[in-house]
Amino acid sequence: MDIYHSALSSADTLLATAKRGIGKGDEQFAAHGYAWMATYVEGLRQMLGWAERLDSENQLGELEGLMLKAAFGEYLAQMYGGIPLSQVEIVRPRDLGVDSKAVHTFFNDAVRELIAEGNSPAVRQRIATLMEDGHFGARSLGDETLDMVADQFRRFADEKVVPFAQDWHGKDELIPIEVVNQMAEMGVFGLTIAEEWGGLGMGKMAMCVVTEELSRGYLGVGSLGTRSEIAGELIGLGGTEEQKQTLLPKIASGEILPTAVFTEPNTGSDLASLRTRAVRANGGYEITGAKTWATHAARSDLMTLLARTNPDEPGYKGLSMFLAEKPRGSDDDPFPAPGMSGTEIKVLGYRGMKEYELGFDGYRVPEGALLGAEEGEGFKQLMATFEAARIQTAARAVGVAQNALELGLRYAKDRTQFDKPIYAFPRVSGKLAWMAVETMIARQLTYFAAREKDEDIRCDIEAGMAKLLAARVAWSNADNALQVHGGNGYAVEYPISRVLVDARILNIFEGAAEIQAQVVAKGLLSRRN
Repeated sequence: MDIYHSALSSADTLLATAKRGIGKGDEQFAAHGYAWMATYVEGLRQMLGWAERLDSENQLGELEGLMLKAAFGEYLAQMYGGIPLSQVEIVRPRDLGVDSKAVHTFFNDAVRELIAEGNSPAVRQRIATLMEDGHFGARSLGDETLDMVADQFRRFADEKVVPFAQDWHGKDELIPIEVVNQMAEMGVFGLTIAEEWGGLGMGKMAMCVVTEELSRGYLGVGSLGTRSEIAGELIGLGGTEEQKQTLLPKIASGEILPTAVFTEPNTGSDLASLRTRAVRANGGYEITGAKTWATHAARSDLMTLLARTNPDEPGYKGLSMFLAEKPRGSDDDPFPAPGMSGTEIKVLGYRGMKEYELGFDGYRVPEGALLGAEEGEGFKQLMATFEAARIQTAARAVGVAQNALELGLRYAKDRTQFDKPIYAFPRVSGKLAWMAVETMIARQLTYFAAREKDEDIRCDIEAGMAKLLAARVAWSNADNALQVHGGNGYAVEYPISRVLVDARILNIFEGAAEIQAQVVAKGLLSRRN
């Protein structure tokens, strides 16, 4: 492993040079480029840690060793020549204030060898051969319980989700309540809620494993637990004892399905500009305003709703979080509550729960609905959940990336052209090999953030990195898997067409890629070392 340690040390030095070169990050392109370079370096660090754990357990096979080699070869090459921020933006060392001398220093013997041989055609072809049977490398969960959980939810996804997902998507209908109830029985909605409140108390690593497997089946199913995760975290961290006793057991059991009601039509990520008002009246609050992108809102029973309680306090300080209960809607009457209305937003993908614009006109909530019984704490309470939310979204993206990889491999093996499977052509099998490698990088980075969270270590930067990379990998995998399908991939009857439109949302929600890069850059640039 010496060559990898040497290359990683050189990458760390280049990253430190880039940090000095961009100063305080006032120039957005450079700051975001630095965030991406840091994400690459951390991704390589976690891949090396993954390989060393496997080696210590005598489980480092040829496939895993080649995946490590390809990961280092490709990411080091991009750090040297240019990292794509998007399809139309490439950041190069000079953009980060790194001069030619520093680049030459980075290009030491280990880096030179890995760039030359790491992600070579020969390595990709050998990876393609080794994964042809559907083995994509050991995940190294390091826990027998997590291994069993992964197997359990993979079977569930294969039996209860995969055969029906394309039909649910095509008809743009809600995921059947029977599936939701089965997931509730399996503990999905109480996975990270403490046992004393009726949950399983299993931690964020378990959340990642479950989310990845369910999202591999269908992003909508993998996302059913997202709002329960957010609500459980909000109440567990900031709720009163009464709120915990009343709501957490019902969320954990699936009796209550929550929805997150934060975004407004003209705010997006700028939560400081929220205008929805909550005014004290008659022993409670009356809420007036408009919200948008409320997922699963009609079927939900509880809204975690962010509103402004103090109009004289600008920015974040005047915001409060409410646990606003509502009656569950039906197809005929999706929003039966007085003072509340909703309109469905038709979307390309990410179906199965439906998106809504919501209107509130004097919608009444009791005084006890104020989270933590304290006004002005809403933004702080929400920020406390962002690490877990972004880790969970990264896990969703890893599941979608894995789904695209598996669909592409299956099609490439089955599709015959010129008297042989198209998997025999290097441009096809090579694509799929790299997809497997980068999926593993995103997975290991996501697991790292989850482990940090489980150990109660601040991981906002790591969670942002995981979400940033995994979302890009999901889109890249879906796009390339559709390319492997050729014209058939563009037909709605093929699942890859659904996976493509599902993957696209991952770079947008829970903080767009640009926001994630800004979070990562700001956090890293504020660190002294």
